[in-house]
Amino acid sequence: MSALNLDDFSDLIERSDSGVRREAEERRERLAVPPGALGRLDELGEWLSAAQSAVPVRPVDNVRVVLFAGDHGVAELDVSARPAKSAHVLVRAVLDGESPVAVLARRLGLPVRIIDAGLDCDPALLPDEVVRHRVRRGTGRIDVEDALTVEEAEQAVRLGMAIADEEADSGTDLVVLGDLSVGGTTAASTLIAALCGTDASVVTGRGGAVIDDLGWMRKCAAVRDALRRARPVLGDQLELLAAVGGADLAAMTGFLLQCSVRRLPVILDGVVAAACALVGQRAAFRAPDSWLAGQVSGEPAQAKALDRMALTPLLDHGVTVGEGAGALLALPLVQAAAALAAELPERTADGAGEIAAATEAPGAEVSDAKAPDAEASAQDASAR
Repeated sequence: MSALNLDDFSDLIERSDSGVRREAEERRERLAVPPGALGRLDELGEWLSAAQSAVPVRPVDNVRVVLFAGDHGVAELDVSARPAKSAHVLVRAVLDGESPVAVLARRLGLPVRIIDAGLDCDPALLPDEVVRHRVRRGTGRIDVEDALTVEEAEQAVRLGMAIADEEADSGTDLVVLGDLSVGGTTAASTLIAALCGTDASVVTGRGGAVIDDLGWMRKCAAVRDALRRARPVLGDQLELLAAVGGADLAAMTGFLLQCSVRRLPVILDGVVAAACALVGQRAAFRAPDSWLAGQVSGEPAQAKALDRMALTPLLDHGVTVGEGAGALLALPLVQAAAALAAELPERTADGAGEIAAATEAPGAEVSDAKAPDAEASAQDASAR
């Protein structure tokens, strides 16, 4: 296996075709519905055109939910409301159709794919198609030791790249990306704090299963200590993922970067996906062109990372459950934008402005219709 340099993705990821985006904007100007009347759906349509390199936008029908799973050793410090080494319980809930993301995916008719990158459980507890990719069992406690060896980090990144290739080759139009982890938000907050040059207290949140004040203080201390270990390796993304990331985070980073190479659009969920995206942007600054922030998770580190990448979340419904559920809620908006961009008619010479007039001045037609009645009433009054 050759040494992997994440900086090489900068050359592999092509710049979005400005001609395609310009063509999409010009087509939008010709539609019967006035520009701006569809709000952010217009922006989403143009983003999809650029991501697909297609005008008009192709339908977004073949969607897959992809969840990377892992346990983090730092959870032993009680930085999570869930017990350490219990991420397999979250995985089982998804497999049994009992978690929010499973219910939503079932409602939308979408398949959910789970990749065990670093669960700390007996592989016999889960199906082989979930556990067969495992890089290692759990991760090190990032406050005092590396999460992974550099070799394991490279293996995890390559795993994510391979999953992205499989999805792209199978015809997936778009991926909703999430995580199933215990302790993952602590590692994610550390990565974001390190890359943004921020103190631990600024990025430390309370997680999806909300922790109390003492738990937050323990989590903040763990992020602070992990940051000391992260700063010396900031110049190498792979070493950074090995030091304070984890197998699931490294795999997600590889997945995101390879999705950008393959021009496969991705909707990001919470702070873990945002942290991996930020690492990916550090390696290849054009990579975020293929990513969309699905929702605000309430984690301060997520807000920090999305601001750094200039990604504005679609939704803010206070969904903190994680697992890709919040990002999945944003999917219908993306599909609606694709349908509108592709199917709305363009203005014609004989009907130009009709829809525009009705949209811009909804009361004008009613006022004009009442005008003759008003004139007649005035004449009757004069005759009397």
